[in-house]
Amino acid sequence: MIKVGIIGGAGYTAGELIRILLNHAEVEISFVHSESNAGNKLYDVHVDLIGDTEICFTSDYNLASVDALFLCMGHGKSKEFFNKETIPAGLKVIDLSHDFRLKAEGNDFVYGLPELQRERIKNATYLANPGCFATGIQLALLPLAANGLLKSSIHVNAITGSTGAGQKPTSTTHFSWRNNNLSAYKIFQHQHEAEIIQSLVQLQESFSGEFNFIPVRGNHTRGIFVTAYTKFDDSLDEANTLYKEYYTNHPFVFISENNPGLKQVVNTNKAVVYLEKYNDNLVVVSLTDNLLKGASGQAVQNMNLMFGLDEKEGLKLKPIAF
Repeated sequence: MIKVGIIGGAGYTAGELIRILLNHAEVEISFVHSESNAGNKLYDVHVDLIGDTEICFTSDYNLASVDALFLCMGHGKSKEFFNKETIPAGLKVIDLSHDFRLKAEGNDFVYGLPELQRERIKNATYLANPGCFATGIQLALLPLAANGLLKSSIHVNAITGSTGAGQKPTSTTHFSWRNNNLSAYKIFQHQHEAEIIQSLVQLQESFSGEFNFIPVRGNHTRGIFVTAYTKFDDSLDEANTLYKEYYTNHPFVFISENNPGLKQVVNTNKAVVYLEKYNDNLVVVSLTDNLLKGASGQAVQNMNLMFGLDEKEGLKLKPIAF
């Protein structure tokens, strides 16, 4: 059994992670850390877990007692954690924050998008889990980059659910503001842009076009709806073949022949991709659940790869149809 610890266990991503790991045949949760909830049952915070576990949050932890550690803290907190803690040799760490996603001197973390570099993930000790927007947008564009077909600017509009902003209420996440409402934010300057471009250039060094990204706050709780378009000279049939070939060996990405809806992916680790061609523009729709394929589900997928398990172990989750 893989013994797992979780640091920062009270947020949305940690809640999803706990739900998955409690039902993972190869995992035992050793501790879930939360200073503010120490002594409380997990289901006092993640209320749907009542009847599933009697584990309590703890303010203490022993890193030497676990094989894998998930960091589910706010951005900036993981770097602080690494600066103050002594990480035991051989402990595999999966960080769900933004802190280690970008390549930099002294950064030993592998960027954890399986559809980009599965083999490197298998040999990783430290792993940086991708951002939610970054995951959906990259899955829309990787096949083009891998074939050197990003020849002009890329335009992206992506709508995210309110859970993408985390559990702490803000002026743009509480119900009375978010319900029946839409708003754009961080236009052309979202923090996930850098990791997206980093991956595209990794596959296609020649890419130098503009990347124009408009993030939108949706009035739903979970799920990301990406619409991207760029110039593409070949036919729609050729594009579909290109995408199907790229994702042949990636079990969570599906190329749909029908225009999809967000409910097909919510509560799953799936990504559904759909293509259309208008004149010389290829339009790519990419749908993911921001808390699963965009966060905790992908983190478990990466853990499976790092420990030599079936990539799909623990992740056979079903969508909520209605």
